[in-house]
Amino acid sequence: MRANRPPSSDFKTLDLKPDHGEMIKPTETIDIIGVESLTLQDRRVWNALIANAFSPALAEAGRDFKIDLAELRASHNGNERIEESIERLMKTIARCRLPDGSVTRFQLLGGNNMADDVRPRGELTYSFDKRLAEVLGDSRTFGKLELKVMAAFSSKYALALYEHVSRRVNLKTKWMEEYSLEDFRAILGVSSNQYKAFGNLKQRVIVPALVEVNHWAHFRVDFSVKKRGQRVTGVMLSWFWKDREGRAKAQEELNKPKVGRKARMKGIEESVLIISPAEQAADDSDHDFFHSPDMQEKS
Repeated sequence: MRANRPPSSDFKTLDLKPDHGEMIKPTETIDIIGVESLTLQDRRVWNALIANAFSPALAEAGRDFKIDLAELRASHNGNERIEESIERLMKTIARCRLPDGSVTRFQLLGGNNMADDVRPRGELTYSFDKRLAEVLGDSRTFGKLELKVMAAFSSKYALALYEHVSRRVNLKTKWMEEYSLEDFRAILGVSSNQYKAFGNLKQRVIVPALVEVNHWAHFRVDFSVKKRGQRVTGVMLSWFWKDREGRAKAQEELNKPKVGRKARMKGIEESVLIISPAEQAADDSDHDFFHSPDMQEKS
């Protein structure tokens, strides 16, 4: 069964076959909390390990998988950063709420062995937590993630937002969702002692994440906040697919060399951070809409 076909009522996520250039990530590995300590590199390594092992065998507790270390190194030559990521993944305990309302906890990575003297590239033998294997065996929902898009992100918050919306963008009857501020911080992987003031959270985390997702992805995300008086009490996300021109533009950017990307993204971000009179007026209302970057008015 192809991932882009409507699933039957008895299908399971691990039965799907990802298309070239994408990975299928079960919802149970997207909608998790407790992973604030992970870096962007850690998240990329975990995704690579899941993608490499993706098959019905992922539901087998204690099953070993193998991957070349070259697939985990990214642009780095040594294995030191891989080792650091592996140990953080082993120490991180994630929480996932299941359809029956219960909460399961699992380590992101189980026991493993890294043989860096294996020629020519080295190899990692690894396994997943028994509880994670159990929930993946019952998984029936997922997100389709484009490998080039994930590789383009420079922020772990952008990657978290991209995964979160990718899991929802194909829903036919739902195009927005409301969150408490606490839940939204957990989704993005922002720890409780970071960016406590909403203004800092918006400027340092939310705006940069929106800029990257709306620049690279084939869908767009809009963001708004709910207020009680001057206090932000919740946030709302809405999403929709870009039109053909927008998707072509995103793909064109993904195909360009990495040289110059930072400058292009910086130019976009600077335009986002300009506060227009209309936005200032909206800040005084009970419900302030802060839309996606390329919808902003410039003063």
